[in-house]
Amino acid sequence: MDWFNIYGLIVIVIMMIPNVIYARKCPEGFENLWQNKTVAILEQTGRIGCFCFMILNIPGTCFGWTSDKAFSVCLIADAVLLLAYCVVWAVCFRSEGVFRAAALSVIPSVLFLFTGIMSRSVLLIISALIFAPAHIAVSCKNAALKKAG
Repeated sequence: MDWFNIYGLIVIVIMMIPNVIYARKCPEGFENLWQNKTVAILEQTGRIGCFCFMILNIPGTCFGWTSDKAFSVCLIADAVLLLAYCVVWAVCFRSEGVFRAAALSVIPSVLFLFTGIMSRSVLLIISALIFAPAHIAVSCKNAALKKAG
């Protein structure tokens, strides 16, 4: 398995497209109402780890797919999850509800964790396990606070 994963880079680029569009069309952007520094640090640490280890396979920590079939299953699952992520962004672009927050945090969390498991990337799995609960908590808590406020 090579150190550079072009498929992981493609996944990250596609995942970032709706985020970049949102940032350009809604410059007021995301307001963090839930000021939990520990969770915010965990979220960002996990996010950076997930992005890095989707793209980089560190020798001795990433053991590759068990077969070509496992690789194909991973690519198909990632494509379905990316499609779902983009569809949720498109359908819920202007809404700020808990559904959007949950969907847009759970989908990438599942994608990172599934890809880590399928590619047997220890660092991606660890990063996803840090990122997922923190990202879901931050997203959902902020959506709930915004709705209540």
